[in-house]
Amino acid sequence: MGNTFGQLFRITTWGESHGGGVGVVIDGCPPRLPLTEADIQPDLDRRRPGQSSIVTPRKETDTVKILSGTFEGLTLGTPISMWVKNEDFRSEAYNEMAEKFRPSHADYTYQVKYGHRAWPGGGRTSARETIGRVAAGAIAKKLLREFWGVEVLACVTQVQHLKAQVDPETLTATSIESNILRCPDASAAPAMIQLIEERRSQGDSVGGIILGVARNVPVGWGDPVFDRLEADLAKGMLSLPATKGFEIGSGFDGVLLTGLQHNDAFRNVDGKIVTTSNRSGGIQGGISNGATLHFRVAFKPVATVMHEQDTVDIHLQNTTLRGRGRHDPCVLPRAVPMVEAMTALTLIDHALRHEAQCGHRERWAP
Repeated sequence: MGNTFGQLFRITTWGESHGGGVGVVIDGCPPRLPLTEADIQPDLDRRRPGQSSIVTPRKETDTVKILSGTFEGLTLGTPISMWVKNEDFRSEAYNEMAEKFRPSHADYTYQVKYGHRAWPGGGRTSARETIGRVAAGAIAKKLLREFWGVEVLACVTQVQHLKAQVDPETLTATSIESNILRCPDASAAPAMIQLIEERRSQGDSVGGIILGVARNVPVGWGDPVFDRLEADLAKGMLSLPATKGFEIGSGFDGVLLTGLQHNDAFRNVDGKIVTTSNRSGGIQGGISNGATLHFRVAFKPVATVMHEQDTVDIHLQNTTLRGRGRHDPCVLPRAVPMVEAMTALTLIDHALRHEAQCGHRERWAP
């Protein structure tokens, strides 16, 4: 079913926004990996609500508890279950939504598909579902870093019409965390933050773009034809709430070039095959080529706005609805760790699949 992601490193998330909690079960994590809650909590802190003036004021500590799969600080190779308690929820703010469908939310489609839905806080459709992904992603990032030296990063590069200048090759975690927006461009970030604050004061919201980066990815990850690495990355990103677009490498701008202009030329540098450019985004033929992976994910403006809007209720009557509750005016700052998580989960699954199929055979060399 649609609650599970991955093949060999498989995660299943569970829980609703205003239920007893949310969490994840991970199956396929290798044994003997040093792991405690301290490895996971920092990424959850980057995702949690109430962390700054430009996110939802809902106050949640999002403290993670490992329930299974470890002993004496090491993974066992058995399923790892993690849980985060929901604490600061106010279901009364959603009473009207029990019968009225919020524009551009999943209320209507869930109602028609299932005939019954958890309407407080959006239930399963709430972004709190991503807590399980981020928790699992923290483990995936640790495996990638310690076993393959892979670094996974993400940052905000655009808010509505405002754009930042970011080089995927020089991006650092320190520059990302230098401001509340998680935009490493110090000259662009203040105007972006101001724009978000202005839209919030108007009861409105904005969207934007997040850049995803993975460095030191070995050559060979990806399973053509249906499980191309970029295809699985796209699936992971577009499964995140509020996403509307995905492009890798040159993306849609690549159509403006000719083949000669677009091609990434190969060279032998000190016995290693490299490309002189990276318009492919680190993937060719669905397989990683050793260059830096870089891609972009578009997030729409938050659907809940504090204005009266036309809608329909469950009795098929035309009506209106005004947004209530506590909501992000822009998802981008909290979506950065979500993009990192889905990147890491995609990569660790393909890393294990590559090892299973190709093992430690010597890499072909001319």
